[in-house]
Amino acid sequence: MLNEIYTQICASEVNAIGAIYKLFISLLLGGVIGVERRQKGQVAGMRTFALISMGATLAMLVSIYIPQEYMGLKNGDPGRIAAQVISGIGFLGAGAIIQMKGSVRGLTTAAGIWMTACIGLAVGAGMFVIATAACFLIIAILKAFEFFEKIFLKGTEQNVIRLKVSRIVKDSNVYHDCFKRHNVHLSYEYLRYDYTENFTTFNFIVRTNDRTDFVELFHDIHSLGDVMSLTLTNEVN
Repeated sequence: MLNEIYTQICASEVNAIGAIYKLFISLLLGGVIGVERRQKGQVAGMRTFALISMGATLAMLVSIYIPQEYMGLKNGDPGRIAAQVISGIGFLGAGAIIQMKGSVRGLTTAAGIWMTACIGLAVGAGMFVIATAACFLIIAILKAFEFFEKIFLKGTEQNVIRLKVSRIVKDSNVYHDCFKRHNVHLSYEYLRYDYTENFTTFNFIVRTNDRTDFVELFHDIHSLGDVMSLTLTNEVN
């Protein structure tokens, strides 16, 4: 009995037991990746990644099944339907990316979605060992690389300091000097003049470290005068 089940699982032809087993393995592998993404606070979590992986596996199974069942070919064109998964998954990846003025978030999740779909295709093709290895490598990349980034890129967090001044500012060097005194690196600067209401809005894209004292920094900026509002955010406006 067990030998028969094992034979059906390993068979190149699509059968019910083998297909269910592949869908189950795909569910587990996709779910593992989804758990890690959910821990990082991403909207796409275990259910999303499990469905993506299973969907890709099912697409591969259908792609193999149709030539076998309706064309009588053991080696038909299994890549015809499955190939559409690679391009089609881009829509989900685009939905995971949040583009804001000055920053982009969700690229890692989008890449994870694409890789999860590839894992699902590999499972559908019977490449269990390779698919499992890819899953654990993804987890290693997301976990280990984050650890190394915290060590080697410590103190390079990007923020947006939004400043609104009740006058038309013609020289922003005084704010640049203030950032230098607090060891804050200024990457980009966006400004907007409102001549009707007579105020200037600055968006300073800065890189800070763990020792940055924003209270003291904001106090020094406020002391420059005419400050209407001063906020720390991650979006340019």
